[in-house]
Amino acid sequence: MSLPGRGATLPGDPPGGRRAVAVWSIGVAVYFVAVIFRTSLGVAGLDAADRFHVGASALSTFSILQLLVYAGMQIPVGLLVDHLGTKKVLSIGAVLFTAGQLGFAFSPSYGTALASRALLGCGDAMTFISVLRLGTRWFPARRGPLVAQLAGLVGMAGNLVSTLVLSRLLHGIGWTPAFAGSALAGAVVLVLTLLFLKDHPEGQEPEPSPHRGAAYVRRQIAASWREPGTRLGLWVHFTTQFPAMVFLLLWGLPFLVEAQGLSRATAGELLTLVVLSNMVIGLVYGQIVARHHAARLPLALGTVAATAVLWAATLAYPGEHAPMWLLLVLCTVLGACGPASMLGFDFARPANPPERQGTASGITNMGGFIASMTTLFAVGVLLDATGNDYTVAFSAVFVLQALGVGQILRLRGRAARRERERLVASRVETVHVPAA
Repeated sequence: MSLPGRGATLPGDPPGGRRAVAVWSIGVAVYFVAVIFRTSLGVAGLDAADRFHVGASALSTFSILQLLVYAGMQIPVGLLVDHLGTKKVLSIGAVLFTAGQLGFAFSPSYGTALASRALLGCGDAMTFISVLRLGTRWFPARRGPLVAQLAGLVGMAGNLVSTLVLSRLLHGIGWTPAFAGSALAGAVVLVLTLLFLKDHPEGQEPEPSPHRGAAYVRRQIAASWREPGTRLGLWVHFTTQFPAMVFLLLWGLPFLVEAQGLSRATAGELLTLVVLSNMVIGLVYGQIVARHHAARLPLALGTVAATAVLWAATLAYPGEHAPMWLLLVLCTVLGACGPASMLGFDFARPANPPERQGTASGITNMGGFIASMTTLFAVGVLLDATGNDYTVAFSAVFVLQALGVGQILRLRGRAARRERERLVASRVETVHVPAA
């Protein structure tokens, strides 16, 4: 896989090149470490329950709080990046998520561990939007989709590291050494950011933007929300992302070990399959949408349908445990959830002018995290209420999918009409621009 590099640029575009790749790689490294920390609980759920003497509902609160903080900070972080710049926001984020991971390593009680995960979620929330902004500052606009796609792949690689490496450290050297040792990676990327990261190339400084106050922020959010494409993007993100996130963040390992009778090693391999499938399908979906823009909605709805069918087949399997081939297919299909959720941004982006892109992206990005928080909580409550009946608990997935599909079908017509209107208006403006 090649990184975006040199090539023809438009007037006023950043130049790209090796320097851009080097600077962007530092930002992506911060995001990579943040994802490792974010997903570390997914391989430590059973250990956390034993360490803090909590049940399923309390265990799910770790991830719920972390995602609540993450989702709630999406729009504020976009504003912070505009005001402070990428370097400062990424540095603050690295400090926070490293402190959170370190605090989790030494937490003596459930309460302090919960506070540590909230701190980690706060720092994590500052990374992805910052990395997207860094890409737009350092690479030509035509490289934007590729840069964003590669950032997403690096994030999934962080998930892979937590599944393969951190899980082995956890069961090899113990809780505190594993989490405290991993926190060193946060210190490394913080130093790299402070020493080498630059917000933009020389001569590419953005125009200073005056502070416009709370009223301006409210208008931005309201105007973005009024666009059907923004709401459609949110619901696409909501409906597609959460099944895999819930599986990877917390409940996948307990489900595979306790309900399906697998060893931790085998369960870890299946979690790895979800991540690998995500990376491969992400590239495939990206190429399809680049060539066939109308494929966005069929891909999103097809992913939801396939996920629902595989979950239903797994949960309703008549034997004591689902066969391995079915679990393999389930985990492969779950890998499509992340790439499908990225399609939400492809609905929000053309629905909003450039000055509202950050706000619209923040609104869209909250969708999947709200669905994930809801499902994490529902699964935990249902497990406690039913004596760890995973069939009943995971049925919550179907409720949220039905809600999301209903909203997608309701909004798709209006969003398509508005997108066509904007496209026609853009073409008319282009035709009437006088030649230089």
